[in-house]
Amino acid sequence: MNRINHAFLCISALLLVQGASAQNVPKKMYLKVAGGYFFSVSPGQFPDVGPYPPRDIRNTVNPGTGAVTEVFERVLTGSYGEGLRGGISVGYNINKHIAIEGTFNYFHSQENLMTRNVSVFEGLGKDAARVESDGHVNAVDFAPGLVVSPGYEKFNPYVRFGFVVPLWGRLIIETEAMRMSRPQGVPLPAGTMVRTDISRTEEIEPNPTLGFQGAMGFNYNVSRRIDIFAEAEYRNVPVRSKRKEVTRYSETNNIVNVQTDAVISQLPGRTMNDLSTAERQTTYVTVLDENSNTPVGATGAKTNYKNDNAPANDLKSYINIGGLGLNAGIRIRF
Repeated sequence: MNRINHAFLCISALLLVQGASAQNVPKKMYLKVAGGYFFSVSPGQFPDVGPYPPRDIRNTVNPGTGAVTEVFERVLTGSYGEGLRGGISVGYNINKHIAIEGTFNYFHSQENLMTRNVSVFEGLGKDAARVESDGHVNAVDFAPGLVVSPGYEKFNPYVRFGFVVPLWGRLIIETEAMRMSRPQGVPLPAGTMVRTDISRTEEIEPNPTLGFQGAMGFNYNVSRRIDIFAEAEYRNVPVRSKRKEVTRYSETNNIVNVQTDAVISQLPGRTMNDLSTAERQTTYVTVLDENSNTPVGATGAKTNYKNDNAPANDLKSYINIGGLGLNAGIRIRF
């Protein structure tokens, strides 16, 4: 009987030791859910918006002669790397010091003023013309990386480094424009002008690219399977334009009283269906030459191209959707 009790106690002790050891073995797989905010660290000059450069310009216009005087100008700079980011990561612990990780991120940048050009009638204090464009980026990327840590149990600092592969993205530009004019061939009552209002949305598709990412942070164990983590992350993701498409367009023309802005009558306007192929679509190139499909003039608000039935050509532009950010979230180990 004593031998049986002794054997039972030995087996029980062995099972307890094995159980305790198994609890200390790190889980191989984990899932992370994170959210954060990124700040711009490398602002640059924004690309042109069609014929309008990245400038904030104020002019005055003599209502009698039409002479234009520039009174203010500044360059518009910034970055599309500032904004909100959320991600889901899947990781695998090779050992207690090294893990591999893959993250799918969604990014929405803050809105940036890309161009503004305002002309005011002298003595009237009313706009003669105004163009203002604001842009923001929406993007989805995949970020594979290597995670290195000392492997501590409770508080475990780490570094991560790897690549950023954009999967989808759009630079969305919203433009509101207004112009007062006296078109030839349009009889106008005294004290009136034609006011043209244009509202337009453009979406720019990027070329495939490759970026880099690095982070420093820590995991803090709160239960057997759950950690919380926080990190500082840096990303460098340069993006160049591939093609552009106008996705929304409306144009109205009204004869208005210059003094009161009261609408006297309406003139025909244009919609998306009235735009030529060249006005709707743009293909970006590195060089413009005599064979490029570029503008040759305008008829009212319509831009005429060498070939209105083919996409227009414009020079490639470059933006950076990287930055320095702070992320925080939870990690679930399996």
